[in-house]
Amino acid sequence: MKFVRFNQRRLGLLTDDGEGIVDVTDRLGLTSDEPLVEYMEGDYDASEYVDADADFDVSDVTLDAPVERPGKVIAAPLNYENHIAEAIADKDITTDEWFSIEDKGYFLKAPSSVIGPSENIVIPFSDRRIDHEIELAFVMGEESKDVSNDEAWENIFGYTILLDISVRGDQDRSNRKSYDTFTVVGPCVVTPDEIGEPQSLDLELAVNGEVRQSENTSEMVYTCADVVQYASIGATIEVGDVITTGTPEGVGPLADGDTVDATIENIGSMTVGVEERDVSFADVDVQKHGQN
Repeated sequence: MKFVRFNQRRLGLLTDDGEGIVDVTDRLGLTSDEPLVEYMEGDYDASEYVDADADFDVSDVTLDAPVERPGKVIAAPLNYENHIAEAIADKDITTDEWFSIEDKGYFLKAPSSVIGPSENIVIPFSDRRIDHEIELAFVMGEESKDVSNDEAWENIFGYTILLDISVRGDQDRSNRKSYDTFTVVGPCVVTPDEIGEPQSLDLELAVNGEVRQSENTSEMVYTCADVVQYASIGATIEVGDVITTGTPEGVGPLADGDTVDATIENIGSMTVGVEERDVSFADVDVQKHGQN
C-alpha cells in the first residue's frame, strides 16, 4: 500500500496510477492530527480499500509530510562510497576527514524542519551555500531498542523519499541541517510488500531539469537495517520516527526559483520549489551576555 497524508489530518491510499487518493480517515475512524502514526499504533487494516474508487485527485489536494512532527529524524552520514570521495575532495561539503556511522554515529535533524512536497524549500541565507541531497528514508512502525538486524527490517513500516537540505560550513551537522523546510518528506510511504528490495532501488534528483544525482541504493555502505540497529543501541526508536540513509554523489547548490524533482523507484516522485529569504548570514547580529 502507498499511504499519503493530505489536507493536514487526512490519511489516504494512492491508487495504482498514482493520480487518485482513497480517503481512509473516516472509513477507519482515525481522529488524530497524526493519522499515519495512529494507524501504525492501532489495530487498523486499510487493505480492504485498496481497490476502492478514488475520493480525490492528487492534483486537488495538499500533500503533506507523512508524519508532520516525528519524534526523531535520525540521519546516517556519508553512506555512499562515491559521496565519500566527493566530500573528501570538496571541503565545502565536509571539513572533517572521512568518517562513517560506525566512527561518529548518526546525527539528528529537528522535527520542525519537516515539510511535505506541497511546500517550498526556503533558503535562510543569501550568502551561504545550500545543497540538495536525495535520500531513501523510512518510517518506523514498531518501537525498537537494541534490535538485531533481522528485527530492524521487520520494524520498518514503509519507505519514502527525503530531501536533506544542508547549509555548508563547519557548524554542527544537526545545526546546519535543521532549518525550517530542510527536511522534505513524501510524497507517500510505501509498505515493504510493494517496495521490493530496498537495497536495490534507483534514485534520481534533477534541478531545473538537469540530473545531478543518480544512483542505486545497492551502493550504500550501511543498509537501512544497519542504521536502525546502530541507532537503537543508544536510543529507543519510536513509532513514527523517520530514519534516512545518506545521499550519493552529485550534491550541489540551490538558488531562488529552482525546481527540484526527486524520484525513487517503486516509491514515486515529488517536485519542490525553492525560495530565498533576503537575509545575509554575515549580517546576523547575535549578542553575548552582558553586551549591548
